Amino acid sequence: MEYNHFPVLFNAVIEGLDIKPDGVYVDGTLGGGGHSSGILGKLTTGKLIVNDFDIDAIEHAKEIFATQLDKITFIHDDYKNLCNNLIESGINEVDGILLDLGVSSYQIDNPERGFSYIKDGPLDMRMNSEQKKSAFEVVNEYSEEELSRILFEYGEERYSRRIANAIVKEREKEKINSTLKLASIIAKTFPAKDRYKFGNPAKRTFQAIRIEVNGELDGLYDFICKIALMLKKGGRMCVITFHSLEDRIVKRAFAELEKDCICDKKLPVCVCNKRKEVEILTKKPIFGKEEATINKRSESAKLRIIKRV
Repeated sequence: MEYNHFPVLFNAVIEGLDIKPDGVYVDGTLGGGGHSSGILGKLTTGKLIVNDFDIDAIEHAKEIFATQLDKITFIHDDYKNLCNNLIESGINEVDGILLDLGVSSYQIDNPERGFSYIKDGPLDMRMNSEQKKSAFEVVNEYSEEELSRILFEYGEERYSRRIANAIVKEREKEKINSTLKLASIIAKTFPAKDRYKFGNPAKRTFQAIRIEVNGELDGLYDFICKIALMLKKGGRMCVITFHSLEDRIVKRAFAELEKDCICDKKLPVCVCNKRKEVEILTKKPIFGKEEATINKRSESAKLRIIKRV
């Protein structure tokens, strides 16, 4: 399947990174390469490090950037391992970092990857197809209590208990092995009047299972705090999120990085050694709603930007 990628909030990201022609930049979530293409277009003698957990994304990027490979370093890994991978590559600081969190358009559009609730495919949802746990194991092996918790916590699904119960009853008859079968089970648990009130009824459940399969929220806060400190003074970091759970974590991490001394004001001198590391450039996030007419994936996108001080 070919990549058809429309980078979310493209102009806002390129402007937000304030790219220097000779700078070193990191695209930690390569995907279809749309944002990377924009960064490369601004570089002359600069370098771009691209990372993705999906080997398909890496191989695709090597093809589309074939004439610019001298400017690019490829890393195939979870973006949360970027700090160590950069240091091992001899890179201790960079001019800019981009993280476009969530699932790439290619992964969603390819039914074989199992992310879509409107196209039939195997229950997979692995961003890295080499990892063992897939959506099949979550749906067919997790207890009803575990399923309910995941749907409520990661999907913010109000019908989490009802859906978990329906899944368990169905899998007792036969294994649930396809995306459309799971979507159908979910839809039937909703009252008819609410079924399509807020879009596809399977949306939140699929999000929750995907987050569980890929451990998307695990260590995210600590990673954001750590990678931000690899920015040079004046360097910028852009993070795009697609649901409130991610966004709250990023917002909290940025707020912590921006805090100065947190000592009791009554103390004559600072003893906490906490210093302001960044300036938040987006007091409110930049929303993708305006471009949703040309790119549906932008509808829930939020962009937050910081600058190293």
